[in-house]
Amino acid sequence: MPDQSVPGTGVSEQGLTRPLERDLEQMLRHVVLAHATAERRRRYPAILHVGDPRTRELVFPLTERIDDALGADIVAAMRSRVPRPRPAVWLTRPGDLTLQDIDAQWLRSARRAYAEAGVPLVYVVANRHGWFDPRTGLRREWRRLRDRAG
Repeated sequence: MPDQSVPGTGVSEQGLTRPLERDLEQMLRHVVLAHATAERRRRYPAILHVGDPRTRELVFPLTERIDDALGADIVAAMRSRVPRPRPAVWLTRPGDLTLQDIDAQWLRSARRAYAEAGVPLVYVVANRHGWFDPRTGLRREWRRLRDRAG
């Protein structure tokens, strides 16, 4: 399989690493901000997102467990429908930013879909307070995240 790393961006086959490209860092901040402002319930289902929350994203509510092959097909279909050159994949869910079964399941599916497409994968898990990459452990958390625009 060819190396899918993108030099200078913080994106590699193994996951996200510092330093992150400024645009990627801003996009991940927006992932958390959008989730924190949109989801006010204490209990809610996990949601798979593909795209960029600042422009266009597709969402898939995760209400039941599915196998990795079907998951890869879902991720591939979502990825093909967003216009961003490098659409990200993120999972929003309640709970702490620690690896859970659902994170690993969708990471396997996303890895497969992106490998088949031959493009680098940006995959994070987000809650209301931050994000983390389950592959490298890279994370960013905020105590009180505010919208810089106003």
